[in-house]
Amino acid sequence: MIPVTKTYLPAIERYHEKVNEIWHSGILTNRGSLVVELEASLKKDLNQDHLLCTSNGTIPLQIALKLYGKEGEIITTPFSYVATTAAIQWEGCKPVFVDIERDYWTIDPQKIIKAITPKTTCILATHVFGNPCDIESIEKIARDYNLRVIYDAAHCFGVNYNGKSIFSFGDISTCSFHATKIFHTAEGGAIFCNNPEDNDEVFGLHNFGHKGKLEYSGLGINAKMSELSAAMGLAVLPDMELIFNKRKKLVDKYKTHLSNLNCISFKTRPKTEINNSYFPLEFPNQAVREKVEKALNAENIIPRRYFFPSLNKLPYIKSEKMPISESLADRVLCLPLYHSLSDSEQMLVINIIKKTLS
Repeated sequence: MIPVTKTYLPAIERYHEKVNEIWHSGILTNRGSLVVELEASLKKDLNQDHLLCTSNGTIPLQIALKLYGKEGEIITTPFSYVATTAAIQWEGCKPVFVDIERDYWTIDPQKIIKAITPKTTCILATHVFGNPCDIESIEKIARDYNLRVIYDAAHCFGVNYNGKSIFSFGDISTCSFHATKIFHTAEGGAIFCNNPEDNDEVFGLHNFGHKGKLEYSGLGINAKMSELSAAMGLAVLPDMELIFNKRKKLVDKYKTHLSNLNCISFKTRPKTEINNSYFPLEFPNQAVREKVEKALNAENIIPRRYFFPSLNKLPYIKSEKMPISESLADRVLCLPLYHSLSDSEQMLVINIIKKTLS
């Protein structure tokens, strides 16, 4: 089988070295030395002052919404993974969807303005497949209307925008370190707080509200990363340049062979150094997408409809129609893309698509 993605596994000896440290310390969780080491390494690599590693990539969204949402209306995108909307609902806030930009697939700033009400507290925008939102426009709107900005940057490890890490923008950015992501800790994530005055509160929120061993600053939850997850992250981190380079070669090859077909992908936003986290194709209609997917499945190749459904159509959501997002959700298919994808496997995918569309 050729799946849409595979987990990158580092040299087992490197992982064993870190696991041996756990056995020596006897500490498995509660911010042990490996979590602290991983945070320090990521701060250096990403040029970030404030980040916390977490148990998964969804709970940072919940923490951000607990801090900023105030049970208000959250203007957000329908073109994202379900966790984005679920976090809003889970924290007692109301998702207010606005449609996306046709070329970049990210939330449309002009539609954000029209959706603002006195109950609006936050903008929760997703950088789609590592492609940044219109950051300047969103952050101007936030200043003008006194709103907080949370960026769901789950796909964005290694993305730079305008010469800075993508995590440098907004009040809070979040990232997923799930096993399917470019950088992973098997299961995990991170929260990047760009307001120093809020950083202590974010720390408390992720650690039961602890201010000290016997004191509490307020409400909190258990979002701490385990030492075993941190060990995996520390084993993967030295290979990131290798991973980025291989994925770029794979994406370039897809583009070379598929560029003349009647299928396109999103337009990369100017000033962006993208990470090639996914390779989505947009087909002209749902029938063509289904035809290609069926042809690939017949050869045991498993692409993914990502993102589907458009989140305004979730069964627990009441929302207006989002024509661009809904149309893309019906027509987009992500092709296999991972470090160990071989040349022959990739050419099989390419040739099936060419034959199906010829």
